[in-house]
Amino acid sequence: MKQLILVTSPPACGKTYISKQLAKALKNCVYLDKDTLIVLSKQIFKVAGEEYNRSSDFFQREIRDYEYYCVLDLAMEALEYNDTVLINAPFSDEIRDKNYMRELSEKLAKIGTKLVVIWAHTRVEVCKERMIKRGSDRDTWKLAHWDEYVARCNYTKPEHIKDLIVFENSSEEEFNESIKRVVGQLKGE
Repeated sequence: MKQLILVTSPPACGKTYISKQLAKALKNCVYLDKDTLIVLSKQIFKVAGEEYNRSSDFFQREIRDYEYYCVLDLAMEALEYNDTVLINAPFSDEIRDKNYMRELSEKLAKIGTKLVVIWAHTRVEVCKERMIKRGSDRDTWKLAHWDEYVARCNYTKPEHIKDLIVFENSSEEEFNESIKRVVGQLKGE
């Protein structure tokens, strides 16, 4: 059976590293990263004369959802030609919306594809350390307004998702245990 794998969590939980390692371990996996679309988002901010702030009302209203529509459309197209597609993206609102997740699962089932959701669980203080270390301009506002930013994020795993795979990622030891376990689950071992 085909699989659409969503690797989700708030920013700086290690989604990209986890996703890339999973994609490498899976045979012939199409890897899609929503962050690849940031170059387009930056241009929208520029053209609209808005400050580049991916936590702003402007981003939420005019850009955010379209990035998700785009990456999911790319995934659906890739599933026509490949059995395994992995999307690296927070899905912060979608993952909490039971109807959204049910509808996505049903849409995938119609094309013989199973939805697999992986939650990257990382302690909040580790996320802050990783944000500081990566030094990305997408994190400037978040770090400058850390308490406000963290209050907006939900670091708890989405309990309503059946068969949710939790990938513990607050330390190297947790990562090593999780990668072995999760790759085995994805390969059906």
